[in-house]
Amino acid sequence: MTSPRKHLVKDFNHFITCYVCKGYLIKPTTVTECLHTFCKSCIVQHFEDSNDCPKCGIQVHETNPLEMLRLDNTLEEIIFKLVPGLREKEQQQEIEFWRSRKWKENGEEDGPRSKRSRLDDDDDGAGDGDYHRSDPQIAICLDCLRNSSLVGENIVKGLMKKFIRCSTRVTVGTIKKFLSLKLKLPSSYELDVLCNGEIMGKDHTMEFIYMTRWRLRGETAYPMVLEYRPRIDFG
Repeated sequence: MTSPRKHLVKDFNHFITCYVCKGYLIKPTTVTECLHTFCKSCIVQHFEDSNDCPKCGIQVHETNPLEMLRLDNTLEEIIFKLVPGLREKEQQQEIEFWRSRKWKENGEEDGPRSKRSRLDDDDDGAGDGDYHRSDPQIAICLDCLRNSSLVGENIVKGLMKKFIRCSTRVTVGTIKKFLSLKLKLPSSYELDVLCNGEIMGKDHTMEFIYMTRWRLRGETAYPMVLEYRPRIDFG
């Protein structure tokens, strides 16, 4: 009786490589209109010059194709399990990228590991978890967007400590939970989080917003400013 054939990584290359760069998918990101998947950096860069899918040519969105992207965390985990050492390599490259591109601009020579803090501040108590401390970190300013005509303006106030540092992988949804906790908002109360006047989706990560929405660069780029306000229902 013959033993089952062992599959090699190259047998799955068609499913785990990027059509644009031909390398393994890094932070696999799927276009929701056609379900084709690319490296996040590849597809974001492609959409700077085109609104069409690079593989099938379908128009993804008339004006803002970036809104039609979704990260595929499950596929990312599968790829990391299939390709030995890929996760560690990419994590190291990501840390070096953030160190060279941003932290030195901010005068922090030790890079993203120099000053770590939990998203919910030290006064909430330290836990046993990692809290993404090993991730590249980003500095954020959370500003309350004042508008006396907005319903709920009286309970949405500015933070006493509006500057935070968190993982670049933190999502807008987590920022909203953080704000609700700090502002002691009712559980049913909803906020909008904006960058440069544009409402951010709850699944957007801080890295994604910095690379695609935050317009400032160089010495004026830090910290990245996010604004929050009571949610406006346009329906």
